[in-house]
Amino acid sequence: MKRLTLIILVACALLMLLAVSELPDWADPASPASIHLSPGFIEQAYEATHTPNVVTAVLADYRGYDTMFETVVVFLAALIIMIILRRTPHRRFCKILPHRPQRKGRDTVLRGAAQLIIPVMQIFALYVLGHGHYSPGGGFQGGVIFGASFILLALCYNLEFTLSRFRERIVLFCCAGGALLYAGIGALCLGMGWNFLGYAALAGILGVSEAMARSHGILLVEVGVGITVMAVMVSIYYDLASGGDMCEGL
Repeated sequence: MKRLTLIILVACALLMLLAVSELPDWADPASPASIHLSPGFIEQAYEATHTPNVVTAVLADYRGYDTMFETVVVFLAALIIMIILRRTPHRRFCKILPHRPQRKGRDTVLRGAAQLIIPVMQIFALYVLGHGHYSPGGGFQGGVIFGASFILLALCYNLEFTLSRFRERIVLFCCAGGALLYAGIGALCLGMGWNFLGYAALAGILGVSEAMARSHGILLVEVGVGITVMAVMVSIYYDLASGGDMCEGL
């Protein structure tokens, strides 16, 4: 079995190397993407989406399918880590096992710094998410910063303190809710007679032009991405910090 697996891996590696050899050189200005795709995005993206940041327009509109499945992959990563690490699946309500003691004592400096830094981090995360239309940022970056604020809270206080304020059940709901929000926007567009993720369908609901509706649609799916990424980071930290000794009741 091991030999068969090794043979399959070698064959796949050779196929990938063969495919890479056919690709254009890195940053080749004569590549098909540079000749046919990039000029169209640069020249038409703002008029079509009213989104000054071309990167955001491409990621959340022109290739919205790809970004949606990237969000789903992030969500699946949290589920897989939970399945691998979780060791108490049959106990519905429990606390962190006693053989993993929480740190006691009052760390005044750490906790004081956390009280000052965490609110700023969360406000900045919202800024990064909302301002991704105009500058570098978006759902992935904002979600990472927001998730890091909860991880910092757990590091400066303890895991049980953070769980009492951001329970695991809510974290898991946010993991799925962000991805569902993204897919739900696409399904809404599809139900209104447009293509899946055809944000122009929202023009009638929002009372704006089709280009502005695409801009609002991009913002909505970016919010979904941010929620999922934030919750996945927190969920992974919960599982790693507890060693899997947590239950779904937390």
